[in-house]
Amino acid sequence: MILKSYTVGPLSVQAYIIGCPDTGIGMVIDPAGSEDILAREVSASGLTLRYIVNTHGHPDHTCGNRRMKALTGAPVLMHSADDVMFRNPGVIEVFRAWGLEPAPPADRYIDHGDIIEVGRLRFKVIHTPGHSPGSVCLYGHGYIFTGDTLFVGAVGRTDLPGGSYDTLIRSIKTYILPLPDSTIVLPGHDYGDQPTSTIGREKETNTYLI
Repeated sequence: MILKSYTVGPLSVQAYIIGCPDTGIGMVIDPAGSEDILAREVSASGLTLRYIVNTHGHPDHTCGNRRMKALTGAPVLMHSADDVMFRNPGVIEVFRAWGLEPAPPADRYIDHGDIIEVGRLRFKVIHTPGHSPGSVCLYGHGYIFTGDTLFVGAVGRTDLPGGSYDTLIRSIKTYILPLPDSTIVLPGHDYGDQPTSTIGREKETNTYLI
C-alpha cells in the first residue's frame, strides 16, 4: 500500500494519500490546503485519484475539497450529517469568523459499515459521532484514519457546533478500542508526543480513555 502524510492548511491538518500499487488507484483524506502539491504527489506516485474523503465537515479539513476536485475530477465523500450541518448559515458564520469558508456539497454520502474500495484496497467506514455529528474513521489494512475523533494521547474537542463529549467517548470505546491492539492510529492533527500511535498504546496511556 502506498501511504503518504502531509501537514497542510492554516490549522495544520494531517492529509493522507493512499494508493493501491497494483492498480494505480488512490484516494486522499482531508485535503485542507496545498492542493496543488497534493495533486502533484498523487501523480508522482503513479496514482489516479478515485476519491476525496472527509473524516468530518469542519472547514479546516474540507477547505481544499473544491480545488482538489477541480485538479483531479475525483468526487467528494462525506457523512450526510456533517454535509447538511456545515451548510447551515449559522454554522457557516462561526467558521467564517476563523477565516474558513465552507466546502461545496459532497458528491456522495458514506455511512457506518460502508466499504471504500481503492483498487484492491478496502477501507471500512466507522461512524464515530462526538467531535461532530458526521465524524467517521476509515479502517483497513492495519490502519485507522481517525480524523479529529482520536489523537495521540487525546481526543477531539467537543465545544464546536454539534459536538458532544459523552457521544465522542462512547464512539471511541464502542468502535475503535475493540480493534486489534496493533492497529496503527493516523490522526487528523499531530498533537501528541509522536505523529502516530497504536490502539494498544492509546488504551494504556490515553487518559481520556482509561
